Amino acid sequence: MATALRAAPRSVLGVANAPAGKGGVGELLREWRQRRRLSQLDFSLQAGISSRHLSFVETGRSAPSRDMVLHLAEELRLPLRERNRLLLAAGYAPVFTESSLGSPQLAAVSEAVRQVLAGHEPYPAAVVDRWWNLVDGSAGLALLTEGLPAALLEPPVNVLRASLHPDGLAPRILNLGQWRGHLLARLRQQVEVTGDPRLADLLSELQEYPGEDGAGAEPAASLVVPLRIRHGDGELAFVSTVTTFGTPLDVTVAELVIESFFPADEATAKALRRG
Repeated sequence: MATALRAAPRSVLGVANAPAGKGGVGELLREWRQRRRLSQLDFSLQAGISSRHLSFVETGRSAPSRDMVLHLAEELRLPLRERNRLLLAAGYAPVFTESSLGSPQLAAVSEAVRQVLAGHEPYPAAVVDRWWNLVDGSAGLALLTEGLPAALLEPPVNVLRASLHPDGLAPRILNLGQWRGHLLARLRQQVEVTGDPRLADLLSELQEYPGEDGAGAEPAASLVVPLRIRHGDGELAFVSTVTTFGTPLDVTVAELVIESFFPADEATAKALRRG
């Protein structure tokens, strides 16, 4: 199933969808510092400022400069979307653009994605946004989506929901417990890093689906978690890699992820080459 690169709605990509905060920049900084499990003293030493100054910023007694906001955001390893949000809370204009995938500014990015997908044929590959919504995919992705109900393929297609829903790919996944545990662990980490309530809601939804995390684990000799699916009368096995853009300065580009699936054994490779 190949799809054209397209932009998600602004309601999806907008800053308004970032984690909710109660107050200004100081309160947001404290929230992120605590999320990173840093004390004021530890963070002030890490950022190279006095703990007194950091305390004044967090309590609103001192207004940080634009450069200070960006410096603290960098030290907190915040995603670009959250850095823009901090700047807005401090009264400054966002620094990082947020372009549509179909815009001229991202023409080179769109072409690079298409080349990656074309070069990966006949194997499955999916391009997803921050919320795991399908943005584009290789023709080989049809191997994983064939037979899924129309409700799960309604745009925007959420690949985690389509994978783990009991009416989705899940019944065909032979190592469902292990694969489910792997996906949920990745999502939990993403929720921790971003603080995104939409991702937290998605995690809660997926955790309600039937299945046990980590059940049916592969032998200890396995180096990666495979995806093993029933296909016709046989089985296909894949390992996956994740590709992101290096040093992005645009929110949309920073949040794009290309997940590419490769044959985990010669039998799968032969089956895919035969089409």
